[in-house]
Amino acid sequence: MRYLFLTLFSFASYTLSGQSPIEIALFELPDVLFKQIETPEGYEAAFELRIKQEIDHKNPDKGHFYQRAYLSHKGFDNPTAIITNGYGRPSNNITEVAKLTEANQINVEHRYFLESCPDSLDYDYLNFEQVTADLHKINQLFREIYKGKWISTGISKGGTTTIFYKYFYPNDVDVSIPYVAPINHSVEDKRIYKFLDNVGKPSCRKDIYEYQVHMLKNADNMKSKLKWYSKGSNLKFSYLTFDQAYEYAILEYPFSFWQYGHDCTKIPESGASEDEFLQHFIDIVGLSFYSDADMESYASHYYQSGTEMGYYGFETDDFKGLLKHLGTSTNPSAVFMPNKMKAPFKGELTNKVSKWAETADNVIYINGALDTWSATAVPPNDSNSLFFFMEGKHHGNARIKNMTDENKSLLMKTMDQWLNESP
Repeated sequence: MRYLFLTLFSFASYTLSGQSPIEIALFELPDVLFKQIETPEGYEAAFELRIKQEIDHKNPDKGHFYQRAYLSHKGFDNPTAIITNGYGRPSNNITEVAKLTEANQINVEHRYFLESCPDSLDYDYLNFEQVTADLHKINQLFREIYKGKWISTGISKGGTTTIFYKYFYPNDVDVSIPYVAPINHSVEDKRIYKFLDNVGKPSCRKDIYEYQVHMLKNADNMKSKLKWYSKGSNLKFSYLTFDQAYEYAILEYPFSFWQYGHDCTKIPESGASEDEFLQHFIDIVGLSFYSDADMESYASHYYQSGTEMGYYGFETDDFKGLLKHLGTSTNPSAVFMPNKMKAPFKGELTNKVSKWAETADNVIYINGALDTWSATAVPPNDSNSLFFFMEGKHHGNARIKNMTDENKSLLMKTMDQWLNESP
């Protein structure tokens, strides 16, 4: 036994000889597998991680899976940013928060997306309690390496995850920075309808509506060409029929238009050609979002939206008589549950989080005033948190780098203060 121990010790010493301090530290972490990857500029090393997670953190007997994440190491004494992605994360990227704070970064793929999946997807364990428990485990593991201040940040659904993470584990991080993050109150949050009725100029909203009417009145001609486009793009439709997908896309058009702040002057007018109308449709919303491939890719997202996170629907009152393939007695939902499964929406948690956010400290909320999702963003309150609704910005460019100098200075000053506060 002594010989075996010495042999193993010699092997371990040989394995670790010549390794960097961060590699040695990673070797010592339980439940973490790693391999080195390309190092981002300004960092000392980077690794792709596989972190062992329980499917059910309350019951280890349910089994486990390995969650993918990426570690970018800058220094043991630097702060650490944990990136709470809302979807898959197929490659590493350095966020602006990590750059601004000179932070180490742990970029975490969301459970039940891409490579962070159990062998069998039991959707009962896809909920924010389990999702944030994944993040908590990563935090606790890597606090053995990084003992300084911690930041959490995410964009869109990842930003929503940042908020829920702070709700469940308020002491894990010192600063939370959710970008363009909705907190919906219901599976059809009607605040979005109010937003769409008031955003932008009345003339632009009128042009959007007239574009939708034109596309529905001329649906037969438009769809005949779009079928060839879909065939060329290898889009298949079995979850929805092609006709349903087309009508959903027309209803989706205003949401997508404002979500990414498109140019009102580019909306085709009545004298434009059919091809101009079609190209605009493809540029703004298209059909791929309603194809089988996207339905499968976003299945876990739709499950979370339809059971716990909430989402939105489509008003049809102004289009009755024009919609031939979608019902108009109730507003069609934008949630498409995996395999059309039936699961009830339970809004207790998202409404608790919405109420809790009214007093949550040390959060920096960044939203675009044009972004449709700003309709369900956390509104300003009396906590010490910061709220930015960036004028003229949308889901894709409401970022710190695009802030005014005054707002950016306020953000950096506040973040530095929170990161330098004594425990």
